[in-house]
Amino acid sequence: MSATNWAPCKLGDVCQLLNGRAYKKHELLADGPYPVLRVGNLFTNKVWYYSDLELDEDKYIDNGDLIYAWSASFGPRIWDGGKVIYHYHIWKCRLAEQVVDKSFMYRLFEWDTAKIKGDHGVGSTMIHVTKGAMEGRPIKLPPLPEQQRIVRKLDTLSARTATARIHLNAIAKLVERYKKGIYDHHFAKAEDRVPLSSLASVGTGSTPKKGNPKYYQDGSIPWVTSGAVNAKTVLEPSDYITETALKETNCKLFPAGSLLMAMYGEGKTRGQVARLGIEAATNQALAVIHDIDADKVNVDYLYRFLDSIYLEIREMAEGGVQPNLSLGKVKAFELPLPTLDEQREIVRQIETAFAKVDRLASEATKALKLADRLDQRILAKAFAGELVPQDPNDEPASALLERIRKARANAPEKPRKKPTKAKSMKVAPKERVLTDSAEWPEQGLPFEDIAKRLTLPHDDLKDAVFALLEGDAPKLRQQFDTDAKVMKLLRVTS
Repeated sequence: MSATNWAPCKLGDVCQLLNGRAYKKHELLADGPYPVLRVGNLFTNKVWYYSDLELDEDKYIDNGDLIYAWSASFGPRIWDGGKVIYHYHIWKCRLAEQVVDKSFMYRLFEWDTAKIKGDHGVGSTMIHVTKGAMEGRPIKLPPLPEQQRIVRKLDTLSARTATARIHLNAIAKLVERYKKGIYDHHFAKAEDRVPLSSLASVGTGSTPKKGNPKYYQDGSIPWVTSGAVNAKTVLEPSDYITETALKETNCKLFPAGSLLMAMYGEGKTRGQVARLGIEAATNQALAVIHDIDADKVNVDYLYRFLDSIYLEIREMAEGGVQPNLSLGKVKAFELPLPTLDEQREIVRQIETAFAKVDRLASEATKALKLADRLDQRILAKAFAGELVPQDPNDEPASALLERIRKARANAPEKPRKKPTKAKSMKVAPKERVLTDSAEWPEQGLPFEDIAKRLTLPHDDLKDAVFALLEGDAPKLRQQFDTDAKVMKLLRVTS
């Protein structure tokens, strides 16, 4: 498929990138007529600032505008959050609409953003591109009708891959539910139970003072922290400590083959269990189940049981900011104790079943990665002219570009508007209170009820009410309601 009617150009030939405004700290307000959109608001930051500046229309975006965040977390977005001022790290994309379709440009940006990320390398976090570099990026532009055919095709294919992702992501939850069912089958209904303390010793360690070099410098003794339990089998230490640390602190060596349980930790860490594959000391955040009585309990059976009660363990934790378990609670765990032969058979059945669903989960993860690559390949085909048929009757993109160049050369320069302050913010609350008062009941409303109706900043509402109570012809008056024992505000009627 040959893209005969396509034309090479630079991005800036069809899309002007308009910089937002850099704000000084005192210009970012807690309230104001205009929200200020910053890059973080496009992603995870829910904290908004406001502005009372009146700016050129170029400094605002509204629903349907194509924008591009160009620093740190970056990429295109079609804005749908209403009229806002946009920050310096965002571009508003002014398109030559007679040449380029907005949805096509959004898709082109999507594809190009992935390329930019790839150029910066895996793991790069502070990626940014300059306005000049972006406007100078070479692109191939198809005729406008073909752009629209490409967008329709991409929308259809994207819907299919989105559906596939939903189903693939659901597999992880199904796998967890299946594993819980297997665990419950073997452990939940067993009645005869014994405390963990009757089968093994339970201890913990400590953290030698970090600022003391004699505890760490040239250390050779493996030392493990709670974060290591995520590995399931711990083969690498978190750090090394010295013999002096063993002698002078509460650290102690635990044998390989012990089980580790995180008594506290961030996120999902608390309650997780891992096998200790090396002889090591630990910090105080880990309970170490060691010297396990092999004549009574199989260590793999014990591991599987503790793993099966992960959620129950988390609920046992106590405390405020960082809930934690205690050694006493760990020692008191009760587990069913069939014969050793039965324990080994239970472990075999569990591990056989888990291996099957783990393979399924692994295939789903691979398929998700393939879906991401498929999206990029589809976009690559789209922007190489290989996704939809060309129509020889389409006006060549080169003719459209030439008209744009001539129109720009003859266009007069627009004068820039100097930023000014918006009209006093105190007027709007006053007018809102007065308008709302027409709907108040005849006996009036308490201030708190008015605040709920209007959802204005407290100080703005208070100032507006005082202003309406004052003067030679006040619009509001106060009256104490003796029954409700509350001061109410009433509208003054002529």
